[in-house]
Amino acid sequence: MSYEEKKERLKQRIKEYIKSDCMVAFSGGVDSSLLLRIVCEAAESSASGEDKKANIKVYAVTMKTRLHPVKEIENAAKVAAEIGVQHLIVPVDELLEAGIFDNPQERCYLCKKHLFSRILDVAKERGVSTILEGTNEEDLHMYRPGLKAIRELGIKSPLAEAGFTKKEVRILAAEYGLSVSDRPAAPCLATRFPYGTRLSYEKFQRVEQGEQILKAYGFYNVRLRVHDEILRIEVDPEAFPKLLSHREKIAAQLKRLGYSYITLDLEGFRSGSMDIGLQGSNNGV
Repeated sequence: MSYEEKKERLKQRIKEYIKSDCMVAFSGGVDSSLLLRIVCEAAESSASGEDKKANIKVYAVTMKTRLHPVKEIENAAKVAAEIGVQHLIVPVDELLEAGIFDNPQERCYLCKKHLFSRILDVAKERGVSTILEGTNEEDLHMYRPGLKAIRELGIKSPLAEAGFTKKEVRILAAEYGLSVSDRPAAPCLATRFPYGTRLSYEKFQRVEQGEQILKAYGFYNVRLRVHDEILRIEVDPEAFPKLLSHREKIAAQLKRLGYSYITLDLEGFRSGSMDIGLQGSNNGV
């Protein structure tokens, strides 16, 4: 199926879902931002009469979670304002509420089940029965146990249904002029730790600070994987020379965060390096 055919299929799928008020699980990343933009477009086009924008309400709901970088809430609010949609922010404490303190292999399933159950509650309060989320087609072939929870709860994934890859999502987001079209992914901070590791918000804060240090040098894709006292740096392979040219400063800055050993992963950045060896795992986050 061509890109243009996928675009038409995506818009048709969303049009089928937008028969009444709708809620979009909105992280502020490129996938959910594109989905939200097209949902709003479909809601406007389906309205009629003088009160053109009042017929179908669209809500963007963002979970205020401490498992994601702090700036993600600011980014989500910015994009919601760009699109012009009602933005709901719901605080949540996954470590306490979803039972994932020990970072179990089913962490993503437990977390998504808890988060989307909360979204369902918010939707019910507003009389909304249709909830959409931004999984894309490539996610279906990766280690994504959270997708099971999404399906169990009846949440729909139009991008995946239309066959949209991540690259195609970015292309269409750019066509719509979305500011997030080229923003790198910002997955859950728990993905920086091996399964079975005792998690804490202090550990999340340290690894987030470490990634901000590297991003300040201009690296695009950055992951710090924490193995007790060892910090494994993942950046794109073509960025290795730049990182090595600053290695002494970077190592010193990261050691000040409390890590004893600073290493560079020679395979470079890749999603899901903590998922190696797990059943059904090619990549992850």
